[in-house]
Amino acid sequence: MSFFDNAVIILFLIGTSCFFSMSEIALAASRKIRLRQMASDGDLRAEKVLMLQANPGNFFTVVQIGLNAVAIMGGIVGESAFTPYIHSFLAPWLSEPWLGKVSFFLSFVLVTSLFILMADLMPKRVAMAIPEKVALILVGPLLVSITVFKPLVWFFNSLASMLFRLLQIQTSRNDEVTSDDIYAVMDAGAEAGVLDKDEQLMMEKVFEMQTIPVTAAMTARESLSYFLLQDSEEEIKRKISEDPHSNFLVCDGQLDVIKGFVNAKKLLICVINGQSISLKNNELVESCFIIPDTLSLSESMEYFKNSRADFAVVINEYSLVVGIVTSKDLQDAVMGAWSLPESEEQIIARDDNSWLMDGVTPITDVMRALDIEDFPQDHNYETIAGFMMYMLRKIPKCTDSVTHSGFKFEVVDVDAYKVDQLLVTRLNAHPVTDISLIPEPQA
Repeated sequence: MSFFDNAVIILFLIGTSCFFSMSEIALAASRKIRLRQMASDGDLRAEKVLMLQANPGNFFTVVQIGLNAVAIMGGIVGESAFTPYIHSFLAPWLSEPWLGKVSFFLSFVLVTSLFILMADLMPKRVAMAIPEKVALILVGPLLVSITVFKPLVWFFNSLASMLFRLLQIQTSRNDEVTSDDIYAVMDAGAEAGVLDKDEQLMMEKVFEMQTIPVTAAMTARESLSYFLLQDSEEEIKRKISEDPHSNFLVCDGQLDVIKGFVNAKKLLICVINGQSISLKNNELVESCFIIPDTLSLSESMEYFKNSRADFAVVINEYSLVVGIVTSKDLQDAVMGAWSLPESEEQIIARDDNSWLMDGVTPITDVMRALDIEDFPQDHNYETIAGFMMYMLRKIPKCTDSVTHSGFKFEVVDVDAYKVDQLLVTRLNAHPVTDISLIPEPQA
């Protein structure tokens, strides 16, 4: 054959190898989510790609048959195509036996370089860049190749499956989407600028609603403002003026004996109409929705939705009131900083390396703000104040501190045994978790 005939055969083999290389990478790298969207839009080619991904044995077998057959043919044809011409070109400068060896070596290098560059490297980079588009274009010819080589595909695929069973190797791929996969997609979206940082934070909180307890969003017992049935009208007005709210819990003698709640608007109407205020009036006090403290935020929202309530009392296993929660509290827990004025934010950055935190800040928010993967034994507490108490093994006092994951957590304000505020500082080193107590002054 002439040089032209050999060159045409080499180019054909390179094109064939390019087809199989692009098919291999494109079908492996194509994202199922995007392919399902295309299939739902009526693209039949996307359905075929999904079918091949679901049963990759036939696909990989025909690709390997094609690549290996083309590589062998390329070596045979390439050696005979280029060696004589290189031999003639080098004849004036070299003599045998080096002339034949060098000619063969250069022919081998030339053919190998062409296959590496044009049949392997460039096609695979293109397929990695736009895998779905390439897969849709090549899926038709690939299915034809599978049909043509069906006997060989069946033989090699059956042999491989038998060997996998003997070696007890799992070959089926688990395509279940986990929460970690979703978080990774959101992180990638935020890095690409598709998602705003606050949008990413809100979406992460939505997925965490199943694990965050309702106690993380409630108003705690010690912060409650409530009425007693025995309160006089002057006492009721004083409590409203000192701590105004839309709804007030109504109790009988003590907080744990709940009678219901009263809406501040009804009290205002009584005042406007000149009527006396008495909490023993059944028309003022409404029945109260009660939920256990073991519920998650998601379950609490479901309770609110089904009962059409927006105010509930949270009680523990001993039937003691641990706090109250409203639909706005649940909304704030999901929306985060979007729904809170700056004065009510629980985490305030002083600079790049220090933060002021409320003691009631949920530990999940602290992990997210400081990029800390975990806290020790975090099932034992829900807030950063609980973390301090757990680590110190005592009621925290001002200047008590704990070091964890390269951060120093220092108590700066305590109100009646309650950790009100902490100062968190990033340290230069990243030591292991330990307890660092500043000695208290001697009496």
